[in-house]
Amino acid sequence: MTATTPAFAVSSIADRFAEVRRRIHDAALTAGRDPASVVLTAVSKTQGDAALEAALATGQRVFGENRVQEARAHWHDRRAALPDLELRLIGPLQTNKAQEAVQLFDVIETLDRERLAAALAAAVRRTGRRPRLLVQVNTGAEPQKAGVSPENADALIAAARDVHGLTVEGLMCIPPADEDPAPHFALLAAIAARNGLNVLSMGMSGDYLTAIEAGATHVRVGSALFGERNMVPATS
Repeated sequence: MTATTPAFAVSSIADRFAEVRRRIHDAALTAGRDPASVVLTAVSKTQGDAALEAALATGQRVFGENRVQEARAHWHDRRAALPDLELRLIGPLQTNKAQEAVQLFDVIETLDRERLAAALAAAVRRTGRRPRLLVQVNTGAEPQKAGVSPENADALIAAARDVHGLTVEGLMCIPPADEDPAPHFALLAAIAARNGLNVLSMGMSGDYLTAIEAGATHVRVGSALFGERNMVPATS
């Protein structure tokens, strides 16, 4: 499958980015925060070339991708012309994809188990690249969702840092869709604080304003920027 973005959606992307940025700015001020302390990560998974180019034309340079292969297709040829591009992996990572992820991404937000920490550390040694890392916490203890449990988060952070020598700079979470996200954001902020972590990637299109109030430093926004994703069969 590949994505296509209707012409009307592409034409509205600049307006959508402007509106989301305005809301981030206002939410930060309301929370007594510097608006510059909140980074917009544009979730570009499944988007077509026209949508990516429209986003880039707004000045956006921080993008989140779910899959290594799709991210490579989106950004490999563009990266040379975009020295300020920051790619963030926000989808689950298999250990056998660790080296590819280390080579491609600037930030990996989905470290959730020590086996993956070991694989990432080995990839860092082989490639010489050292992406920043976030530990994903499954704040809702949802069995179908990736992430370390809240009660095991401290141990994973310590192992990643002290055993594997990785650079852990923060935490990420995806609250349950049918629950108030605020307690989940508060839990993530508490885990970060006791581990001396300053980066909180939390909040998506439906709840990023709540996340900013709770201290998010990065919000991951997709449909509010690009519209609903439209999938068509890939052509050969």
